[in-house]
Amino acid sequence: MYTHTTALSLLLGLASLLAAGPVLSNGLATTPVTTQGGAGAAVSLNAVVEAVRQTTLSAQVPGAIVTLRVKAGDTVKAGQELLRIDARAAQQNVAGSAAQVEAAQASLNVAATEYERQQQLFAKNYISQGALDRAQAQYRAAQAQVNALQAQTRAAQTQSGFFVLNAPYAGVVSEVPVTLGDMAMPGRPLITLHDPSALRVTAAVPQTLLNDLGQSPQGVRFEIPGLPTLNGPQAATQVQLLPTVDAATHTAQLRVSLPDNLRGIVPGMFARVWLPAAQPGVGTPQPSLWVPASALVRRGEMTGVYVLDDKGTARLRQVRLGAPSGTQVEVLSGVSAGEPVATDAQAAARATTPAAAR
Repeated sequence: MYTHTTALSLLLGLASLLAAGPVLSNGLATTPVTTQGGAGAAVSLNAVVEAVRQTTLSAQVPGAIVTLRVKAGDTVKAGQELLRIDARAAQQNVAGSAAQVEAAQASLNVAATEYERQQQLFAKNYISQGALDRAQAQYRAAQAQVNALQAQTRAAQTQSGFFVLNAPYAGVVSEVPVTLGDMAMPGRPLITLHDPSALRVTAAVPQTLLNDLGQSPQGVRFEIPGLPTLNGPQAATQVQLLPTVDAATHTAQLRVSLPDNLRGIVPGMFARVWLPAAQPGVGTPQPSLWVPASALVRRGEMTGVYVLDDKGTARLRQVRLGAPSGTQVEVLSGVSAGEPVATDAQAAARATTPAAAR
């Protein structure tokens, strides 16, 4: 029996179909690519995670590596011994310098005694002034010899400390490109160390965006894809725009400080920075394009949507995505405003043939 309840159910079903978009003969529901004003437009830049403090340790003296106490991934404390180079020759130099100091000290004692004796004889007028002057000169020469050898010994002791590499600060060992027995040479990288407590994201900003960005960037966001502790783009709290532009790339470095409580971040990770700037060559920001998240197709490293042509055929088109917002995702390139896209990517994939995809 046809009742008001039945009529209401039919109306609700029809309204849901209309909300999803036009339904084609092949059963695919579509929706047009929508736009959202121009005030919230943003420019996406590829970036990289860097450590504020990252050090590559190398030796100041040559020698074979005899002790290697760390490996990549180890956490070290400030002053901890990391690597030791064969220092037997340096130790022998220190011992030889110490022996020379002892010999010079003995000569100084003899010269001091002789000078004191000559002073007593001169007081009794037994020797001339010239004899006293010669004794004084010998004493001063012996004293200078002792000072010179002591300085040489301290230099040898200091050089012997170059054969041990210690951690300059507490951090994590990033890379150890050497093994036991390798020859360490001055300037050769031995250990790379970074401080995980201070990280940042660095992006190269084209010079066409510098005027719109300003010297005190506001509204900058950053994103590290795949990081479970971050859900989408995050507002940057500390932003630094370096005042120099690279002559080769014509870009300036933008540094975004990361919070201290983030986990799972290491230097070298891919990141993305969003700038609330006008598009190049346009005075005001352009409207951004948005599609439903259900319309996205991900195949390996390719991301696309099914776009319907004039004949109603769904064709796969690669797109470049921006920031997500709820159930919608911003599209930076690949589609135009108003183009119909399939809201159910899986249904569109089943309904199309490989020859229809592009």
